[in-house]
Amino acid sequence: MPKDKISKEIESKFGNQLRSRVNGILIEEEKILMIKHLMGNGRVLWSVPGGGMHFGFSASENLKREFSEETGLDVEVKAYLFVNEYLATPLHAMEHFFLVEKIGGKFTLGTDPELYPDSQIIEEIRWMDINEIRSLPNEALHQIFWGIKSLEDLVLLRGYFNFGNNSLK
Repeated sequence: MPKDKISKEIESKFGNQLRSRVNGILIEEEKILMIKHLMGNGRVLWSVPGGGMHFGFSASENLKREFSEETGLDVEVKAYLFVNEYLATPLHAMEHFFLVEKIGGKFTLGTDPELYPDSQIIEEIRWMDINEIRSLPNEALHQIFWGIKSLEDLVLLRGYFNFGNNSLK
């Protein structure tokens, strides 16, 4: 299948390299904040807010920046949870997941400053309960959500995971 513009942009900016990413799990009133990303060629991926780390900034500083850019919210990083090795060629990332708490800001659909305005991949942000998440097909959902029975399951995860293959504890 030929690559569309978004697929090419994702590959050129983020592909064929190992990236270190930070991701925040924000749960309020039994709902988790989720972002719908366009992945190109008609594919989408629902995941939590997060993104690549910038050199010289701590994981906490990077995660606060990512939340602000993508959602308009200010967060406090509460706890380190787990790391997931995401590998879906051409993307490869070590994703560090943290529990966060909202402390301010204005909830709004943000942008990815690494991408051009006509190639933005953030399409929607939404609070979702476990039933909404479980109703999504796996191919449209980040692997950390595959098979979870409750949002609390995410907060209890510890260790290294590679959900696409095997989970190691």
